[in-house]
Amino acid sequence: MAKDMEVAERGSFSAKDYHDPPPAPLFDPAEFAKWSFYRALIAEFVATLLFLYVTVLTVIGYKSQSELDACGGVGILGIAWAFGGMIFVLVYCTAGISGGHINPAVTFGLFLARKVSLVRAVLYMVAQSLGAIAGVALVKALQKSYYIKYGGGANTLSDGYSTGVGLAAEIIGTFVLVYTVFSATDPKRSARDSHVPVLAPLPIGFAVFIVHLATIPITGTGINPARSLGPAVIFNQDKAWDDQWIFWVGPFIGAAIAAFYHQFILRAGAVKALGSFRSHPSV
Repeated sequence: MAKDMEVAERGSFSAKDYHDPPPAPLFDPAEFAKWSFYRALIAEFVATLLFLYVTVLTVIGYKSQSELDACGGVGILGIAWAFGGMIFVLVYCTAGISGGHINPAVTFGLFLARKVSLVRAVLYMVAQSLGAIAGVALVKALQKSYYIKYGGGANTLSDGYSTGVGLAAEIIGTFVLVYTVFSATDPKRSARDSHVPVLAPLPIGFAVFIVHLATIPITGTGINPARSLGPAVIFNQDKAWDDQWIFWVGPFIGAAIAAFYHQFILRAGAVKALGSFRSHPSV
């Protein structure tokens, strides 16, 4: 019996072993004095540049190959793998430097959950957007004729789908992604299971892959405002700009819902806050 208790003790996880990290301050001037802050911004810029470079090249390559042979090219499955695989690789490479957001919607969700400060969130989004523009500009510089001919990798609402359907697809797709990010990087799980931080990029990459399979026929799949902004700026056609709001409003709503669901429902943030209020009644 004593032996069984000892095994149970070693294999169990006690709430006392873990404490929630304090919420990030809304504005932290001290960040501007840290090299790690600027290093993180550079990492987000470069990671988003590489992400757009590889994925937009894949999209254009598929369109050019399938024009001659309907069965040629990597197909939708290959495009989805390119997006999901790049996210897996880049999150793995940058997670220890910047957190590996590579997506303004992810940054927005983490900001709402008080995981990053307002200053960091805003500058991350700027770095991601500039990185996306630079990545697509590099594609155009290397393959200008193909880039213009095959739509520049721009996200647009597909024919036959209403604006409401496109917006809903972006909201749900981003919810899946940001919910996965919260679950994969939950510090409580990391404290309990040492393998979780190492595996975190894998489910995040798979979430991007799966959402692309479902959403490419509808919107081409945004779920990342920077990914949609970069091609819109460089391709600069009316259709891309007309639909651009869908790829910002949808992902931000989806990210907000995911943040609320994880923090206040799964992690019982609302219950904890209510309990804290009741235990400290006003005098």
